[in-house]
Amino acid sequence: MLFTPTVLKNLIRKPATRNYPSEVREPFSKYRGELIIDIDSCIFCGTCSRKCPSQCITVTKPEATWECNPHACVYCGVCVDNCPTKCLSMKNVHRKPMTERITWIEKGTLPKPKKKASAPKVKDAAAKDTAYPEKKADAQTTGNDVKPVTKKGGMKAAQKKS
Repeated sequence: MLFTPTVLKNLIRKPATRNYPSEVREPFSKYRGELIIDIDSCIFCGTCSRKCPSQCITVTKPEATWECNPHACVYCGVCVDNCPTKCLSMKNVHRKPMTERITWIEKGTLPKPKKKASAPKVKDAAAKDTAYPEKKADAQTTGNDVKPVTKKGGMKAAQKKS
């Protein structure tokens, strides 16, 4: 007899659950939903796979592949926050229900390495003296009792002869 009022209330009220996936609820405003990758801007650095707490992301740089197991993902957004190129994002929609477990594999191309700017080469001795005038001034001393000494860290200081 204790449950009679509860049973009667449940017979009169509408169901507490939705008929998912037929009736889909609108996500909240800051809902972290489906993970999206822009494979063209990915540099395959592997930061997302190292930061992922559920270890659902695998990045293979030599093969230029990015894999994600959506069933292992907890949708925390750590990979999105730590991506240096911002190629990862999260869509504000629910993940679609699936009948079988799949792994999401994306194949891209490695970015071409950028050439480093080389320093201009000095061709003659006169140009070398004018290129670094502070070194020339440090090497000259005014008295016989002082000579330049290089200390640890590359700093020069005057030290008296003994």
